[in-house]
Amino acid sequence: MSQMPQLAACPSCEWPLESGDRFCGACGYDLSVVPAPPQDSPTITMNGTAPPPSPGAAPVDWPVAPHAGSSGVPAPAHLPSDIHGTDSGGSELHAQGQQSNAAEPHPQGPQPGGAEPHVQGQQLSGAEPQAQGQQLSESVARAQGSQGQQGPQGPQGHQGAQEPQGPQGPQSGEAERSARGVRFDRPTESASPSAPSSPSSPSAPSSASSPSSHSADAGDYHLAAPQPVDPRTADLSTPPAGTKTCVACRAGQVDRDGYCENCGHAQPRERDHMEQELGAVAAVSDRGLRHHRNEDAFAVSSTALTDGTPAVVAIVCDGVSSATRPDDASLAASRAASEALMETLPRGTHPQQALHDAIVAASNAVNSLAEEPETAQEHAPHQNAPACTLVSAVVTSTLLVVGWVGDSRAYWVPADRSTPPARLTEDDSWAAQMVAAGLMSEAEAYADHRAHAITGWLGADAYELEPHTASFKPDRPGVVVVCTDGLWNYAESAEEMAEVVPLDAAQRPLHAAQVLVGHALDGGGHDNVTVAVLPFPAPPQGAGSA
Repeated sequence: MSQMPQLAACPSCEWPLESGDRFCGACGYDLSVVPAPPQDSPTITMNGTAPPPSPGAAPVDWPVAPHAGSSGVPAPAHLPSDIHGTDSGGSELHAQGQQSNAAEPHPQGPQPGGAEPHVQGQQLSGAEPQAQGQQLSESVARAQGSQGQQGPQGPQGHQGAQEPQGPQGPQSGEAERSARGVRFDRPTESASPSAPSSPSSPSAPSSASSPSSHSADAGDYHLAAPQPVDPRTADLSTPPAGTKTCVACRAGQVDRDGYCENCGHAQPRERDHMEQELGAVAAVSDRGLRHHRNEDAFAVSSTALTDGTPAVVAIVCDGVSSATRPDDASLAASRAASEALMETLPRGTHPQQALHDAIVAASNAVNSLAEEPETAQEHAPHQNAPACTLVSAVVTSTLLVVGWVGDSRAYWVPADRSTPPARLTEDDSWAAQMVAAGLMSEAEAYADHRAHAITGWLGADAYELEPHTASFKPDRPGVVVVCTDGLWNYAESAEEMAEVVPLDAAQRPLHAAQVLVGHALDGGGHDNVTVAVLPFPAPPQGAGSA
């Protein structure tokens, strides 16, 4: 078997991958069909370091950087204008810094070694040989033509500068150095044809080479760096009402997009990590380690039945990532189902019927999210309807009822671990259908890359809604674990889940939920993780975690 290439992300949907993955966990892409990378080595490695030299290659004689002397004076800096080179015609090029001395004579005649005369600073001599003068003039013309300047014809028939050629004609000198690759210390300036600049004084440098004039260019934008704030000494007073202070620099205010206006730090979103404890029921939701947002949602609540006995409710929803706005779908479904149960249970509706009606209400809430104006569909024609899964549990003093649509699950974990735990739900998924039809064993079905493809969900584009409900009457105390696949992917069987649930989960449900979320994060946190823990039987009103 040929070894599959190691990929950091799925080539189909860019889902992060781990070493040894055979299929993408998000879209099911078969990673074995990805061609192996080429065997050649890149010139520069990804970390920016150069690869080792090939055997037999001649070593490079790099110059040794000068050090500061005993006087403490730093070593001189080398500028691009100090580099010697040749122009496109092969003539030797000597740059004399950014500013030329007008009094320095321009050498005429051949240079030592047979080199042709070179250009000194900003001086242009009309007495140079025709061949070199023509070449230099064409360079000047090209440089000035790119600036939109049209000059009169010079004495030799080629285009000259727009200004008179004085001892220090700034336009011709700057254009000459730009054309011949000597000067790179500032951007090229454009002179207005209607208002030509006057020649510079021989005794003063031109304004073009002045550092102060460079900082005043209209095209320069100088942005102040964010100022760090020491929280030990800064005045961290309460921000004005309706504003938030950055959690990173503790100084800037957070804009509507969730970024600090001072340091630009992205603020943690409210749903990245949520915890709630209500009486003896608790839930924890976390974004995980791979997703950029949390698409899960939960709702926990408690009420009293007509006989005064308590009823505890937990609802967990998982947004379908391949749908549009999955986070909105899960939030709408959890809220609608919780509100429906809080309305029907106190009226004496049987918990199983109340849970069925709550799932229908959640489905209607998610369906309403798809009712967008036609203009929205025109701008995003490939969007589909928001969708999510749902699992819920209602615990009373004698009854346990669960309801679900999708692949989120509910587990029963008894307080006496010598008795077996149980999974209370069946997934609406491809793997569950294969097992129910007898076409595959459970191990074979869940090993297939299509295993987690759901066949039931809440959403406008779902198949006919079929809420699943089931009632149980446990004969011993324990806890109900309601969770998304972000948790049960790391504890799939009931026995594995029971091993992770703390022994004191019935007395400390919030702590138990935190432990379960931590177990998923320690396992890799590939998905959003949400779990609710409900003790059975439902404790009296007002009871909470120890």
